[in-house]
Amino acid sequence: MSALADLIRAEIRTAGPMSVARFMELCLGHPQHGYYVTRDPLGTAGDFTTAPEISQMFGEMIGIWVASVAQGMGPIRLIELGPGRGTLMADALRVLKAAGIAPEVWFIETSPTLRAEQARRVPGARWADRLAAVPEGPSVILANEFLDALPVHQYLRAADGWRERVIGLREGALTWGLTEPLPGQDAAPEGAWLERSPQADGVLAEISARLMAHSGAALIVDYGYGATDRPAGPTLQAVRRHKKVDTLTEPGTCDLTWLVDFDAARRQMSEAAVTTQGMFLAQMGIGARAEALASASPAKAGAIADALERLTGLDQMGSLFKVLGVVSPGMPRPPGFGD
Repeated sequence: MSALADLIRAEIRTAGPMSVARFMELCLGHPQHGYYVTRDPLGTAGDFTTAPEISQMFGEMIGIWVASVAQGMGPIRLIELGPGRGTLMADALRVLKAAGIAPEVWFIETSPTLRAEQARRVPGARWADRLAAVPEGPSVILANEFLDALPVHQYLRAADGWRERVIGLREGALTWGLTEPLPGQDAAPEGAWLERSPQADGVLAEISARLMAHSGAALIVDYGYGATDRPAGPTLQAVRRHKKVDTLTEPGTCDLTWLVDFDAARRQMSEAAVTTQGMFLAQMGIGARAEALASASPAKAGAIADALERLTGLDQMGSLFKVLGVVSPGMPRPPGFGD
């Protein structure tokens, strides 16, 4: 059992069953034993691979998008929430440099390990622990696989009302449970479920307020769903070494994520549009970029084609990942969200 498991069990014994949100908070962000604090989780040697690590094409398409929305804004701050190793930003900045755009780069990152990697890839970057600490002004905000790692509460509709899903103890082992029925009733059928993340909602509200006060745009890419592909049940999952594992086993040693409700996210923000990652990348020109890369490096053509399929394929990241784009009032509809 992990060192963090002892601390979690002790807290449950003292305070009672623990919400899923509190469990995620400890597993991912505990200052000594948290998953993101103690390791670099990315790449083949880690636990999962993000789109920027699959191919430079992803970050380049983001760079094209930033260059498009930044036209006429003057000097901008380019802010990335949860930037991983800084790979996306490094790829995007090459495109921006070619377009004659030199933004002030800010990373919202708390992991010392990842900050070191980001500094190596993006010299001159600045860091903050939260978006509110970045000076105001014209900004373009990026968030790739950021919201899905923020703590989430889970609720299930039982016959006698809504109950929150919690983690308790049975014979000393972590186990799933439900609270007593919560106050208030509605017409939801038995078996319905909800996931709510106050932290994710707060981030969206903060981005929206920033774009209302100053010209700018935001692009949010994440695991998620809409009205037509809502999962059958709660979406929390744990991943270690690129495979799903039991959520309660070895807390602090695996990644924890959930699927973002992009319809709900869009309703929180004015001037927002949502599409799939595959459609977004196609409209930004990833097909032409893949052809150019393959033509320049024929020996890598197969790998480039594989990366393109992984990023845009309907049975891969192209459909599972959604993209939300939002701009300040009065700005044109952001590129990549056409019919």
